[in-house]
Amino acid sequence: MHSENDCGAGIYTKNKIIIKDKETTEKRRQMQDIQQEEYERTLVSVKERIFETEGADIKEEMKDQIRQWFLECRDATGKLADYPNEEDGGSASLFRNISPEELEQELAAKKEEKGKKKEKKEKEKKKTKKQADNKGDEDGWTMKKSIIAEKINEDLKEYNYVWKNIDESNNFSQRYDLELIKKEKRIEVDNEIRLQVDEIMRQELKNLKMALEKDKGKKGKKAKNSGKRKKKKGGSGKKKKKRDKDLTIDRSIESLYEELVMEGIIIKPDVIKVNDFVGEYSYLGTTLRQINIEPMPSLSDTRRVATQFGILPLGSEYIHENSPLIKSLLFAGPHKTGKKMLVNIICNETGANLFDLTSETIAGKYPGKEGLKLLMNTVFKVAKELQPSVIWIDNCEKMFKKKIPKADTSDPKRIRKELPKAIKNIKSTDRILVIGTSNCPYDADIKKICAIYQKIILIPRPDYASRHLFWRTFLQNNGAIITDNLDISSLSKISNGFTPGQIENVIKTVLTERRKAKLIKRPLKSLEFINNLAKHEPVFKEEEEAFKVWYSKTPLGKKRTKASQNPDDVKVKKKKK
Repeated sequence: MHSENDCGAGIYTKNKIIIKDKETTEKRRQMQDIQQEEYERTLVSVKERIFETEGADIKEEMKDQIRQWFLECRDATGKLADYPNEEDGGSASLFRNISPEELEQELAAKKEEKGKKKEKKEKEKKKTKKQADNKGDEDGWTMKKSIIAEKINEDLKEYNYVWKNIDESNNFSQRYDLELIKKEKRIEVDNEIRLQVDEIMRQELKNLKMALEKDKGKKGKKAKNSGKRKKKKGGSGKKKKKRDKDLTIDRSIESLYEELVMEGIIIKPDVIKVNDFVGEYSYLGTTLRQINIEPMPSLSDTRRVATQFGILPLGSEYIHENSPLIKSLLFAGPHKTGKKMLVNIICNETGANLFDLTSETIAGKYPGKEGLKLLMNTVFKVAKELQPSVIWIDNCEKMFKKKIPKADTSDPKRIRKELPKAIKNIKSTDRILVIGTSNCPYDADIKKICAIYQKIILIPRPDYASRHLFWRTFLQNNGAIITDNLDISSLSKISNGFTPGQIENVIKTVLTERRKAKLIKRPLKSLEFINNLAKHEPVFKEEEEAFKVWYSKTPLGKKRTKASQNPDDVKVKKKKK
């Protein structure tokens, strides 16, 4: 056993290390800011220097090269070629290793291709649809092509080309590489000067053509008046879709935001990070699948999927634009499994505003049909202006229940008609995510709830590995000293069926300030937690099975079941039918 002085010295040393670590981190941040400012100044100064010292020479060299191309084209084809458009790369397309005849043919072919592209696209769409239908029946599920994966491959190529062979063993302060900046800025200067040169040389080519025509005694063709605008035709018979009227057009976003805060609809999310969502990987998942048992997802899977569908698209504009548009998520799982925690995590990690449209929150506010329209208009207008935004609906299954208890006066079906319209109006440029949370989604009409929520994330009760991690992590976070007297393995087995929230509540109940003060003299024992754990009701196997059965009936669950099936077994079933 350790003496009281040893424990006190250990705690002091630990605090000293933490303080030193914070000071070092702060110094690094200050150094990063200083070096970032220096780097940005260098980018500007290097570019200006290249313009001053090399700009005039680059300009003259480009002009000479283009004039030489004029002569080569005339000698090869007997006439002056057309100047390439900016869309085709301008004069940059001239200096590839191809002959003038080939370049002229290439430009002519591009003009012809533009007209044929539309027809090809339509034919390809029809073919791909038929192929997709046939493939789906034969081969089962196939993964779609990822735009993000292509970008990662491009970045990998850039790393191998630029950074792989750079020796930074002496660059301890991680300052910028001047040669790389010069190389990058020289390309920028070349491109900017090329645009200026292209304008000059287009006019010069035009003058040359006119001079040649005059020499031959031909009159130049008068330019047709292409500037006249065609009159718009009358109504084509198709009615334009009516746009929803902005009911708050005369009000500023600041005043609307203030109003929603005062009404308790915009709320401040709890400060929770993604690493605070503790959960272990499921090591038995693959083994269970081998014997045709579909395992429940682990909490590690839940954290990963929440990051993939929630944090990354909301936090990154690039990922949002280049990944499939996800407008809504549903977190479904037993009580105290971390559904609301995930909502707070998504808001904190992305810096999103949190709008609470739970029936209890909006009960008695914005009454009547017009009031409801005003509420939805205001919420989604502010959410779009101040994106990223998360719109949260707790106990969302109540919206689709057949019978609402008389004691419930919150009118949970109030936004059932308006919500789908609002979600439909979310565009690919809007970083808005509607999140529903539910303890009992099986009480709702499955078709209606699945029509609202694109992705359903099932949060299971924790397995042994996750429970072991909970006990150790939560005890340390609440200031406990773990000794041999505390059998965490036994606590993990006994707490089977209990959720993370319940385990944390038990630990907080036991570890009062008074109990913490006596930890050195009287270490913690497992029995202290077992007595408190008995006061909570666990998630029984039957409830978990109900979630599993419900999920298998959802469209995503059906797709998952189909994807996990052996293609040969599917063919045999079809033949029997």
